[in-house]
Amino acid sequence: MAYLFNTAAQQRRMLDAVGAATLDELFDQIPAKLRLGRPLDLPPPLTEIELESHLRGLAARNVGQPERVCFLGGGSYDHFIPAAVDAIASRSEFYTAYTPYQAEASQGSLQAFFEFQTLICQLTGMGVSNASLYEGGTAVSEAAFMAMRVTGRHKKVAVLESVHPEYRLVVETYLQQVGCDVVVIPTPGGIAAPDAVRQVLDDQTACLVVQHPNFFGALEPTRELTAAAQAAGALAVVSFDPLSLGLLARPADYAADIAVAEGQALGIPMQYGGPYLGLLACREEFVRKMPGRLIGQTVDRMGRRCFVLNLQAREQHIRREKATSNICTNQGLMALRAAVYLALLGPAGLREAAELCCRKAHYAAGQLAQRAGLRLLFDQPFFKEFVVHAPHGAASLISRARQAGFDLGPVVAAGGEREGVLVAVTEKRSRDEIDRLVAALTP
Repeated sequence: MAYLFNTAAQQRRMLDAVGAATLDELFDQIPAKLRLGRPLDLPPPLTEIELESHLRGLAARNVGQPERVCFLGGGSYDHFIPAAVDAIASRSEFYTAYTPYQAEASQGSLQAFFEFQTLICQLTGMGVSNASLYEGGTAVSEAAFMAMRVTGRHKKVAVLESVHPEYRLVVETYLQQVGCDVVVIPTPGGIAAPDAVRQVLDDQTACLVVQHPNFFGALEPTRELTAAAQAAGALAVVSFDPLSLGLLARPADYAADIAVAEGQALGIPMQYGGPYLGLLACREEFVRKMPGRLIGQTVDRMGRRCFVLNLQAREQHIRREKATSNICTNQGLMALRAAVYLALLGPAGLREAAELCCRKAHYAAGQLAQRAGLRLLFDQPFFKEFVVHAPHGAASLISRARQAGFDLGPVVAAGGEREGVLVAVTEKRSRDEIDRLVAALTP
């Protein structure tokens, strides 16, 4: 059965109800010979993440092969998910009514999406958020279309080479039939050079798409890139890692126009690649150009707080070039999980999770360099993932790791000596797991 501990205030109320002053007095009615007369030989208390790891280790003794350890990166991460996220999101009130087609049909779902929007605005610092999109790749593409509507420019979209390659492919697929060129700006050093970016931007550019931290895990010079885009009259679109905002500046802090993200890190399991969650937030003045749906708060005729579907783009509302999107629904269950996760962690918890990711990633990178002799492919600051050079080929490095029970990747191939493997280190990875990975990769 589900269990949540009683707070001191709850215990006090129960004692008052039964007429006992203390817990000891409550148990006085139990005969002394039946009470435990010796101290319990229990280990020190564990956190939820430590207890789950311990129980998984015990369970692994019942199978022939131990559970694999995940150092996979590239947009899908093995983050810790508090048990309360599953408990709340699996309640029937939510999972049977997560995509209402009529605003009045499900006030509970609308309120959940409204709270999600509020949390995303607080997370990013942006003025308005929609009620989610499908996933990170289409969120980038929807932001590009939105930038075209805002600027009135439909000929050119600039994307950094350091943006996730699958995101770039989605953008190219979306735009290939609308007469818009996608210009990829090279990032040979792992991040963009602002001067090189300025040379590409012109009065035909609708937006500049930046990922921060980028696909290589490195931190981009976002302030300079945002300023360069806006100086050319284009919008600055930033694809961010939600968990990184526990440490890094928010998109609004460096004047981004549109902020998008893959929300999988916010309480959503890796689950074989989906379903995931697309985030999109922007400046408030762009709200009517925003895709998807947006939930608003108002009062009914009795003066009671209620929620409505303010903006939407459903099938019957789409009118050719006037449509904001062909997306007519949202990832309601995944958005609910993200809202529960963010509410549970709060600002302090989000910062702690981000700090653990950052510290453990830098420890892993240092140990791989010192003990395994694997240098980083890019000498740039990074958050929770980095690319290690594969001197004998990425396939060989990944194979050695797999044989020892570790999953690495994806491969970062830029030709010749620049082939490498992406390594992601989340707050779930223990020092022992990192050290065992380093030992497995040490010649």
